[in-house]
Amino acid sequence: MSFPYDNPANVLRKLGLVAGGRLLNAAKALFSKNAPLTVQAAVFAGRDKITFLDIQNYQGNIFELAAKVELYVQEHINWRADLSGSIRVEIPEIPVRAIKEAIINSLCHRDFSNPKSNEVAIYRDRIEIFNPGLFPYEYSPEDFITGSQPSIPRNPLIAETLFRSEDIEKWGSGLRRISQECRAAGVKVTFTKIKSGFVVTFLRPETRNMQGDAPKGGGVNGGVNGGVNSLLDFIVRKPGLRLPALSDKLKISNRTLEKWLTRLKNEKKIVYKGSPKTGGYYPV
Repeated sequence: MSFPYDNPANVLRKLGLVAGGRLLNAAKALFSKNAPLTVQAAVFAGRDKITFLDIQNYQGNIFELAAKVELYVQEHINWRADLSGSIRVEIPEIPVRAIKEAIINSLCHRDFSNPKSNEVAIYRDRIEIFNPGLFPYEYSPEDFITGSQPSIPRNPLIAETLFRSEDIEKWGSGLRRISQECRAAGVKVTFTKIKSGFVVTFLRPETRNMQGDAPKGGGVNGGVNGGVNSLLDFIVRKPGLRLPALSDKLKISNRTLEKWLTRLKNEKKIVYKGSPKTGGYYPV
């Protein structure tokens, strides 16, 4: 937080989250370990919700949910490796900062009287982040992208806390930053007012494999297959490494690598040799 404090009670008081000695609902949504907030996140096989490849129902407070959902999206989008320099650089198909901004904004500006969950849907051709909070009726998303209108926070105490924690930069700038990040990366993004809330949609670029080669397959399946194949190639070239070393070398999360390693073992393409502490993965 951007002010000195010595204990949680002092923080809550300075943020205006306590009244009459009791926590306000905003404080519970932000910090409670028993916050009743949920986000449904899913990966779908195609361009509709007929077949899903993975589905999760996350619960927690705003800070916990933002971290969990951001990680979920990062693990299910495609990344390519830029090997042009001396250091391998992983580049996401959609800017991570734009994804983070869309997620935190959907939680910050949701309608807490609406029992419907926030939703993140990852399709083959797009990613949709749904917020069950109606957009200000007389305004359009473009009003806030251009900065022609002042901020209208639905939950000002929550917005102020997220500003203090530096999860948002300033009120009313979220849509503009998402738009700027996507424009710089050549990614198309749309903002849509619907009857039940508000949706930010990232259109996914042409799927490429992890090495940045020509496209192979499409959507989630293409990215996963490319990642698994690249992992297998790496193990062939550098056998004997354990999960932490592979994660460090490839700059990919342990959770994602565990899934890929399990798949390769089930396909009998790799085998783990040695003890859990000193062994490693080898090609079959």
